[in-house]
Amino acid sequence: MASSLFMQFLDATIVTTALPYIGRSLNVPTSSLSLTVSIYFITMAIFIPLSGWIAKRIGKKNAWLLATLLFVLSSLGDAVAPTFSFLLASRFIQGFAGSLMTPTARLIMLEKTPSNQLLRMANYLVWPALIAPAIAPIIGGFFVKYLTWQWIFLINVPIGLLAIIIGIKLVEKDTKKSSTKFDFLGFIEIAISSGFILIGAEIATYGREYWPTAGILVLIGLLMILVVGHHLSHVDNPLFDIKALKVSSFRIYQTGGTFLWLSVGALPYLLTVYLQTVFHWSALVAGYYVIFIFIGNIGIKPFTNIIIRHIKYKASLLIALFTVGISTAALAWIQPTTIGFIIAGLAFISGCGRSLALTCYNAVTFSEIPMDERNSANTLSSVLQTMAQGLGVSLITVVVSALSSFVSVNTAYEYGFIFLGILMLYPIIEVFIQPRDFGSKAL
Repeated sequence: MASSLFMQFLDATIVTTALPYIGRSLNVPTSSLSLTVSIYFITMAIFIPLSGWIAKRIGKKNAWLLATLLFVLSSLGDAVAPTFSFLLASRFIQGFAGSLMTPTARLIMLEKTPSNQLLRMANYLVWPALIAPAIAPIIGGFFVKYLTWQWIFLINVPIGLLAIIIGIKLVEKDTKKSSTKFDFLGFIEIAISSGFILIGAEIATYGREYWPTAGILVLIGLLMILVVGHHLSHVDNPLFDIKALKVSSFRIYQTGGTFLWLSVGALPYLLTVYLQTVFHWSALVAGYYVIFIFIGNIGIKPFTNIIIRHIKYKASLLIALFTVGISTAALAWIQPTTIGFIIAGLAFISGCGRSLALTCYNAVTFSEIPMDERNSANTLSSVLQTMAQGLGVSLITVVVSALSSFVSVNTAYEYGFIFLGILMLYPIIEVFIQPRDFGSKAL
């Protein structure tokens, strides 16, 4: 399951490295290339709500196997795309496959894990989300420099096929399947809400003249969330149940955790672009420094369980979030003449902080959710997490663009790092007001 999550997270971020090469190869203007990324996230956000219902209908194992195979085939379609339209169509299919594969993989693990084992299992849920975005720039830089851009998609083929072969043998078949009526109205409402928010965020990155239109779309999407909440609370067979939001340990991951995901998605992108655009370093050199985020993720792994068990979840989360905020903001002061060790060190510290924070969040969030309600809770969590990932890059792009109206582009990028650091204030306050024994059921 973790290998399929790794494949999805890698694919979501590695493509940005190859966009200029794709543009030249397929004769696509630079302004249109971001569609390659946005169509993937938008499709995922729209169709994730289907994942829980499909898993109930055909079984979690069958749903995961089907989604993973479709992800592999669409990756192959991306690599052989003769035109940009073909590539976008293939990315749409890939986004649909990811919308089913990722939540189902998480659900297979969650429904077999008792609450007191969630801390150990959280490491397996977290590492793909942390490692893939961090190593994507250097892997992508290597492929486009020494091979071709097609390899950023072809790498999914062996990973996916190996996961399928192992999954067929190791994952047990579902003993229970459900024929619950499909909540079509709820699906349409959620699709409109998430689609408008992500499309609006994407349009906002095209320039200031599009901001009024983008703002209207995002506002409509946000207002639709209220409609969605009312519908899911009152219909007899909702697409997924939202009563898990009443549980504080689950709710804080959907609120404060979303802010963390915005930073997790945006920082590798911002640092990569900053080092290339402002410092004029190559994609490969920029990727070398960004990979220290990944090294930090891995470096702290042997100690996360020890830290959490010793000082408990509340203190661990506060330390982690402070670390992420301060190290991210500190990147605003690096210069081309800064000793490389300092840049790498800040990236490493940021990686340590986000690894510890997400391990805490993932262990706690389902600890008080009964087994029979984890399907709905997982679907809701996956929708919000995907939207946060998709919004991260768009948000920081708009912030830097807006700041460049008042200061130089270089300074705007520097303020961008400070902005990502400030985002941590909300989750810090949210965790601070939790009781001291917060998350004790997950220990």
